[in-house]
Amino acid sequence: MAATILDSKPGEQPTDLGEDADRSMLSTDSSGSGDDSMDGLSKRVPCCPLTPSLSPRKRTTSQSKTEPPLLRTNKRTIYTAGRPPWYNVTGTTFKEAFVIGLCGGSASGKTTVANKIIEALDVPWVVLLSMDSFYKVLNKEEQELAARHEYNFDHPDAFDFELLITVLRKLKKGKSIKVPVYDFTSHSRRKEWKTVYGANVVIFEGILAFANKELLKLLDMKVFVDTDSDIRLIRRLKRDVSQRGRDINGVIKQYNKFVKPAFEQYIEPTVQVADIVVPRGGENFVALDLIVQHVHSQLEKREINV
Repeated sequence: MAATILDSKPGEQPTDLGEDADRSMLSTDSSGSGDDSMDGLSKRVPCCPLTPSLSPRKRTTSQSKTEPPLLRTNKRTIYTAGRPPWYNVTGTTFKEAFVIGLCGGSASGKTTVANKIIEALDVPWVVLLSMDSFYKVLNKEEQELAARHEYNFDHPDAFDFELLITVLRKLKKGKSIKVPVYDFTSHSRRKEWKTVYGANVVIFEGILAFANKELLKLLDMKVFVDTDSDIRLIRRLKRDVSQRGRDINGVIKQYNKFVKPAFEQYIEPTVQVADIVVPRGGENFVALDLIVQHVHSQLEKREINV
């Protein structure tokens, strides 16, 4: 199915997208770095249009801190440990989570788009899974290359797809999982792993989110975030220098040698498998509104409380 390109500016009414686009929007259905964040909404928030003046208030507190340990229904009480991984809010058996895949170049605004969708969805539980958590463990030689900005972190071989697919498959079934925590400063995984519980909606974001066939099978909705290359480079410079302790020359060297070629070879071509293309990322409020409406229609079909 050809991707629907949602390119309306703030304040404009959405254009008639045609019969195919209507079918795309109505029949398929939580930083720009997407570091090891696994945030979800644990309380219901008002469902409002995603305009700057009407955006709902943020609720991104960790589930384990805000949810009571018990889920009370009319007939029984279920111990949840913060989130019922195998039951929904009515106490009935959990149905498969709706998985949204967000793909796009480095610093394209994927995590911003994910967070804006989460704020407006108004569903009991949402989990954001970042591909950045699944970088492979580097050996000594690879560590030395990374320290010299000579290791290609944008190549498919840099990711542990086997672990990623296993984790996403379990999340889709509503089961609790453990996710590695990646340290971008030392280019290594930390000792502690995060425990994440099942959710009604899982948002998976990453530069190579569409690059693996087995991964694609787990995605119910595929969104490509399309942002100008100059903007992505500026964002990456700011992020890597201020948040990851890199020097400007090293960032530019890595961008020219690895990031840009990898985008052209592995990331940009995957726009062909996207259901929806969102130009300008998180600034495209009309596109985000339509995505949220689309997800709601799918959750209603699956009889998930929204």
